[in-house]
Amino acid sequence: MSKNWNLITAPLRKANPVTVLILGICSALAVTAKLKPAIVMALSVTVVTGLSNFIISLLRKGIPAKIRIIVQLIVVATLVILVDQFLKAFMYDVSKQLSVFVGLIITNCIVMGRLEAFAMAHKPWESLLDGLGNGLGYGSILVMVAFCRELFGSGTLLGYQVIPQGLYDFGYINNGLMILPPMALIIIGIIIWLQKPEEDRK
Repeated sequence: MSKNWNLITAPLRKANPVTVLILGICSALAVTAKLKPAIVMALSVTVVTGLSNFIISLLRKGIPAKIRIIVQLIVVATLVILVDQFLKAFMYDVSKQLSVFVGLIITNCIVMGRLEAFAMAHKPWESLLDGLGNGLGYGSILVMVAFCRELFGSGTLLGYQVIPQGLYDFGYINNGLMILPPMALIIIGIIIWLQKPEEDRK
């Protein structure tokens, strides 16, 4: 039980795919100007990573080594297409905001990395948990970055105004730098610095 729990919790901090392994940075820069698309992207990657890990683990003993990458890509691409069609059907506005980045989940290093590093060598249940854990670890960083960028860049969260109008009347101005892609990289850098042990930060 503790081993299974660790598969979920380790990627949230000490083995986080974004802040420790430095994977999935491109989408973290591109989809975190607003909180809602960041949450949807986080859930999409979590679903794809978890299910692809599970499916590849089920098939691993029957996949010839020479074509394993092709099989992995087919599985991931199928899942991504299903997720993309679901978003277009039920969350069209968010789908438009995410643009090509949903499709690019196919090439996300986190997804392919977990298939090679874990799913090809472990049982389906463990692989599912590992995929979900890494998806949640990735998603947690996206949500934190998007929270800061939308709050201080637009004064809103999930599209709702949260900074009182009275502050604007006193001269408060939204920080336009927060909604630019470089700010996402700066925030991720700060999170990486904060995650490091205190002795490493000195």
